[in-house]
Amino acid sequence: MLKTGFDADFLWGGAISASQADGGWREGGKGVSTQDLRYLDPAWDHDEVERKHHEAPFTRAEMETALVDDTVTFYPNRRGNDFYHRYRGDIELFAEMGLKLFRTSICWSRIFPQGDDPEPNREGIAYYRDMFERCHARGIKVFCTILHYDIPVNLLLKYGGWKSRQTIDFYVRYARTLFEELGDVVDYWLPFNEFNAGRFAPWDGVCLIPGEEDSGQQVFQCLHHQFVANARVVKLAHEMLPGKPVGGMIARFCTYPATCKPEDNLQALQDDQYANWFYTDVMARGAYPAYMERYFDQFDIRVQFAEGDAELLRENTVDFLSFSYYFSQVSTTEQGWEKTAGNLVMANKNPYLPTSEWGWQMDPVGLRITLNQMYDRYGLPLYIAENGLGTSDVLESDGTVHDDYRIDYLRSHIEQLREAVIDGVDVRGYMVWGFIDVVSCGPLTMDKRYGLIYVDLDNGGKGTGERFRKDSFYWYQRCISSNGADLA
Repeated sequence: MLKTGFDADFLWGGAISASQADGGWREGGKGVSTQDLRYLDPAWDHDEVERKHHEAPFTRAEMETALVDDTVTFYPNRRGNDFYHRYRGDIELFAEMGLKLFRTSICWSRIFPQGDDPEPNREGIAYYRDMFERCHARGIKVFCTILHYDIPVNLLLKYGGWKSRQTIDFYVRYARTLFEELGDVVDYWLPFNEFNAGRFAPWDGVCLIPGEEDSGQQVFQCLHHQFVANARVVKLAHEMLPGKPVGGMIARFCTYPATCKPEDNLQALQDDQYANWFYTDVMARGAYPAYMERYFDQFDIRVQFAEGDAELLRENTVDFLSFSYYFSQVSTTEQGWEKTAGNLVMANKNPYLPTSEWGWQMDPVGLRITLNQMYDRYGLPLYIAENGLGTSDVLESDGTVHDDYRIDYLRSHIEQLREAVIDGVDVRGYMVWGFIDVVSCGPLTMDKRYGLIYVDLDNGGKGTGERFRKDSFYWYQRCISSNGADLA
């Protein structure tokens, strides 16, 4: 039967990550994570921030300095939006909004401060248990990301991070601890955020220093170790938490050929395979796809499999797929095509699309296309794990924030989401990214805001930290209460 709208149990949600929100640097037994090392000078202007973001997102010198610097001044992820201290009040705001699903990540170094500790940190476990119990008490389901771009820095320094198979064992032990301690208060498990980030953001994705360690060989070997870790955790979840869904996620880059030239269409096909399908093919189909053999041969990449890896991948595929969606890109064989930024990558600019303040092209129809493509390919339930607009906001003297531009963005994407549901796509949840202002992942600033809740902090962490409802807060509240029917 043709659907006309969202199912009654559709999950309207919001998403953040621990490294961008929590703060609580060195509190509650937390160790140092790789995201704690990223540097921002709050005195930089917009151009300087963007230059740092795109030209030198992370360097060895930066890492070495950060390892001996115990301050928070130049390290925004050490303070986040202070969710660690304010989560109780924030969850009340989430409930007021009507949120059905809360996605956050757990900070590995808050559970195992060094990564190889003999016992977990009980304070860290208690922190997350209280958070998730409070969500459940208010009717909010929990969508938990086990690893969102950060690992204990000790695992990198002592073992080589994802370059080493030893990290797989530490990760699986970490996941087992979460299943044992928090399995009853988490509804959906996601082992890795944006699996393909290892390729386009190597420090975030696989802890390789850009421009120094990120050869194709190193990246894909690290990714293989993550694929193995993912499969082992899927297996473990199915054994320990039967009936609890465990899934996979990528940063989805909807890809269009620039022209109807066969060469541009072939380029679009290959860009889609290498940037998107490879990762979901492994997680959902259980094997490296054949098209990667030619790619690996072309770039002299030799991924080392250990005995049993192929069987492990084949036998432990995910229950659902999820993705972040912010923009689409253009594929062409032509040189000199104009570029624009988007979600940690540079892409060919589409002349038919508007562009945000930060250069990200806005393409709601691409969301419908993506949903149809993914469901056609895999037939698995889908969740939109991230979607939102990062831009400047102004807090008025009366505590209001008038962000009609964000409402327009969300409305246009939810309208296309509804069309995909009518198309027959089994999509079960939608999560607004950074639905409370957090440190932006790429530039590390607070002034690039995604939230429906304004947080009074600037790029240097100065401000009251107080929370203010934006106009988009009330709009999303109506959207949720009407199950997507009221988008006015």
